[in-house]
Amino acid sequence: MTLKVCKFGGTSMADGNTMQAVKKIIDSDAKRKYVVVSAPGKRFNGDVKVTDLLYACYGELKEKGDCSQSFAKVRARFESIVKELNLSMDIKAVLDETQRRLNEEQSEDFTASRGEYLSARIMAELLGVKFIDGEDVVFFKEDGRLDGEKTYRAISQAVADGANAVFPGFYGRGADGKVKTFSRGGSDISGAVVARAVNASVYENWTDVSGFLACDPRIVDNPRRIKNLSYKELRELSYMGANVLHSESIFPVRKANIPIVIKNTFRPDDEGTSILPISQYTPDGTVVTGIAGKKNFTVILIEKNHMNNEIGFVRKVLSVLEREGVSVEHIPSGIDTMSVVVDSEEIQGYKLEQIIEGIKNEADPDVIRVMENVALIATVGHGMSSSIGTSARLFDAMARANVNAKMIDQGSSELNIIVGVKNEDCEKCISAIYHEFFG
Repeated sequence: MTLKVCKFGGTSMADGNTMQAVKKIIDSDAKRKYVVVSAPGKRFNGDVKVTDLLYACYGELKEKGDCSQSFAKVRARFESIVKELNLSMDIKAVLDETQRRLNEEQSEDFTASRGEYLSARIMAELLGVKFIDGEDVVFFKEDGRLDGEKTYRAISQAVADGANAVFPGFYGRGADGKVKTFSRGGSDISGAVVARAVNASVYENWTDVSGFLACDPRIVDNPRRIKNLSYKELRELSYMGANVLHSESIFPVRKANIPIVIKNTFRPDDEGTSILPISQYTPDGTVVTGIAGKKNFTVILIEKNHMNNEIGFVRKVLSVLEREGVSVEHIPSGIDTMSVVVDSEEIQGYKLEQIIEGIKNEADPDVIRVMENVALIATVGHGMSSSIGTSARLFDAMARANVNAKMIDQGSSELNIIVGVKNEDCEKCISAIYHEFFG
């Protein structure tokens, strides 16, 4: 039997009307047995997401030891949703208990998680199914990574009775026994974890867009919708800023070869985008699948004569960044040169100076320079490896748009070409590449 796990994003949970739309989608297909929900998102321009309201609660907790003033906005939001849905649940008692625990726990992760918790409690009531708390079934190791084996076993046991259920996304229980959250947007990961645990046939991720687009619609009008996408292509595009789906959410389902389908809550009949394991993936004939870009990187350029003959040179450089707790994005290199690309946010303040000084001491380079305010543009697609002249077309398009490449990096699988440009050229570069390959 086909079994579907459905995750609904914050826009889908924003108010009573959108929750009714979710209920209609779930009721329309008996295979949709397990539902994972996010905290309520924005209802209109200028509105505030519930998760942001909860972070404000934590700020008040730190300052005053009590969050009554900030939590009043959260309380009003959920009371309004229950009233719109005409539910008989005692939401006041649930909110009172939540506020008591916020003041007791004094924890940022616990506070941030309550949007999903309350959203799931209400959705379970609306659907008339059981609620399974993330605290009881999702577990993290001491290093903060998901404890997959323990988590999958706990979820499997929790649904062993075969009854439909609602799970809150975004959080679980840490090794210290306290609530711990995934990174922001982590409800996508929760949905994938549940899908893996119940051995789902499909993981449906319901958002406010009708699938994955070939590039950001804020940059190009009406970009092409991608019909099929491989896990690897998704990973590349999501990491570079295509934020329809959290980039980490593919890992649980990829090991079990579970397809992901991106669907639109507000246009449920739209086809959406299927994200598939390579064994099920069929390219649609295009050279490029999608283009995505991300701003604010810093490039550390290092030159040293006979670098290629010096054993351990790269290790010396990278050990400095490891010591400073900075992750490396890319390492383009030549015979006597190498560039280290890092997220600018990770090296704010004096950390960049410490890294430069450390590299000088450890590796003794002839020249070391820093290039800041760099945007990375990833052009991604399985079709590039079998199409002659892809790079030429890409750089010709950039030249016509008067965009200079500061850095070039191509993955060994030929799945992507990454170029570094000035921050201010990011949108122009994406637009030029899109129109070259999609017309």
